[in-house]
Amino acid sequence: MGSLDLTLLYLLAAVLAVVACRQLHLPAVLGYLAVGVVIGPNALALAQDSEGVRYLAEFGVVFLMFVIGLEFNLPKLRAMQRHVFGLGGLQVGLTLVVGTAAVALTAWLWPAGLWGLSWQSGLALAGAMAMSSTAIVIRLMAERLELETEHGKRVVGVLLFQDLAVVPLLVLVPALGAPADQLATALGWAALKAAVLITVLLTGGQWLMQWWLTQVARRKSEELFVLNVLLITLGLAWLTEHAGLSLALGAFIAGMLISETPYKHQVETDIRPFHDVLLGLFFITVGMLLDWRLVLERWPLVLLLLVVPVAFKLVLVTVLARVLGATQGVALRSGLYLAQAGEFGFVLLTLAQANRLIPAELINPVLAAMVLSMLATPLIIQWSNRIVMRLVASEWMQQSLQMTQIARKSINANRHLIICGYGRCGQNLARMLEAEHLAYMALDMDPDRVRLAAAAGDSVVYGDAGRLQALMAAGLSRASAVVVTYLDTPAALKVLRHVQEHAPHVPVVVRTQHDHDLEKLLAAGATEVVPEAIEGSLMLASHALALVGVPMRRVLRTVQDQRDARYGLLRGFFHGADDDTTEEDRDHERLTTLTLPLGARVLGRRVSEVGLQAMQVQVVNVRPARGGAVRLADDPVLAEGDTLVLSGRPTDLAHAETALMRK
Repeated sequence: MGSLDLTLLYLLAAVLAVVACRQLHLPAVLGYLAVGVVIGPNALALAQDSEGVRYLAEFGVVFLMFVIGLEFNLPKLRAMQRHVFGLGGLQVGLTLVVGTAAVALTAWLWPAGLWGLSWQSGLALAGAMAMSSTAIVIRLMAERLELETEHGKRVVGVLLFQDLAVVPLLVLVPALGAPADQLATALGWAALKAAVLITVLLTGGQWLMQWWLTQVARRKSEELFVLNVLLITLGLAWLTEHAGLSLALGAFIAGMLISETPYKHQVETDIRPFHDVLLGLFFITVGMLLDWRLVLERWPLVLLLLVVPVAFKLVLVTVLARVLGATQGVALRSGLYLAQAGEFGFVLLTLAQANRLIPAELINPVLAAMVLSMLATPLIIQWSNRIVMRLVASEWMQQSLQMTQIARKSINANRHLIICGYGRCGQNLARMLEAEHLAYMALDMDPDRVRLAAAAGDSVVYGDAGRLQALMAAGLSRASAVVVTYLDTPAALKVLRHVQEHAPHVPVVVRTQHDHDLEKLLAAGATEVVPEAIEGSLMLASHALALVGVPMRRVLRTVQDQRDARYGLLRGFFHGADDDTTEEDRDHERLTTLTLPLGARVLGRRVSEVGLQAMQVQVVNVRPARGGAVRLADDPVLAEGDTLVLSGRPTDLAHAETALMRK
């Protein structure tokens, strides 16, 4: 198979993987692993695991480490130090110690049956086992609005420490592959080179990085800026590799250096496409390593390698979280969320195999067990609440107590507003309600914010507005309105579903960023939807009109007309090169213009006779070729050179353009 054939195959496989995972609401990494297995040499054999492909996939790891370095934030680490260095440090450290000791002890007791594994092999395997899947867990927690919960903070802290722990492991694992008589020297030399290189780069590197990127930014060339970011990332990766370390370590340092500059967010935006595409390629190559026939033949070993590490991490994280002050329910949830294998486990496993620390016959069972644990993660997290409620007797009582606290706070409230989310928007709303002597009850998932606001006398309690129990305890049936203040459409849809099912008479106001989900939210039962982008433009226009002398009564009437029409005129806009166009944007309304040519079939017809409404396209305005203005209400006749302003979705606009231009 030629290079172009192989490239097209990988791209097709990646596209199918992402589409399938989007349909199933699963992380894309699972799809990449699955298609890697399918197209690999051990299944359909459509692609071979060539050295060229492997080397290209290494760049995925490089950009993954670069992004982690870019997100390295000392203030954030200090704020979460108890969870990061306490729970996370103990989890990784004890996993390494116990895993290494278990392999060494088993090899000593059973030397003929453990593939000749040494303590070095045990340490490499323990390092891979210590990792959990940041990509899967963070996404699922974000969808479930659990990032700011008690167990969510602990899970994020542990994942953050695991990401940091990969850096020394990337230095350690290659050194472990040295001969036994040279091991101490190899470890010491690797540590010394890493320390010297990191010290040199971090002492003068931050100043040099900021100065250089400033010079590049002054050229005002996006292409030049992206090229320099790639050059810096791959250049430092090349430097660390030639220093006897690893590509990923240099990329991590590059990310750390750029994170201290004002260009961090721009770099994140520029590097994301390279990171996602190449990382997907890496996971496809990992899937290609898996031989499903060996897995079926040796299923008892695969099952053992799946159950033992998952159970060990579940118990370890649960016990450590409990010792460090978490309740039983929070501790068990943390353990359930962190029990699976992770992306960096594959990186370390691949590195260990390259340094001959793990025999080839053991790679497939270990890979299979890791993949299966990641596939099970969405189900484990989905069922985590039922598992905790069944296993922890006090959890039901604690949740009941939380609902009781909410109910006690709202017991005397009647015709009050329920505010879902008590961030800046929610707090501003609460202040305005207080000024009008109107009662409210706010629900928020940030315990620190709730504690501070409650101490200041605000009517706010800890609770998840997406749960029916919390809404009912807040007095949903007695409320005069519900206001969703956070910018999260899936979470808002949960609230709307609960309100429609149990209190359909209560109006709901929903805040959203853009108008993309306006119809969806209205269809789900929202009484009013406030899209910030359009409301901002309305306020801007009203101030501008008032300043140039338009009577305030007319300004207010114009603004209200737009609101009454659900922002109809404002929902589409002319797209330019500097507008961000995401996959979601491509299916939403926009404006375009079209000038009718000589000989077009529609010439001489009225606007209503063209049939654009059947194409889901609306005529916003008509500018006659002869000049002047016409009213759409008069249904003007179209003439050569007339310019139509059309509103609709891109695909519908394309069909309308074809029909209007036809001769």
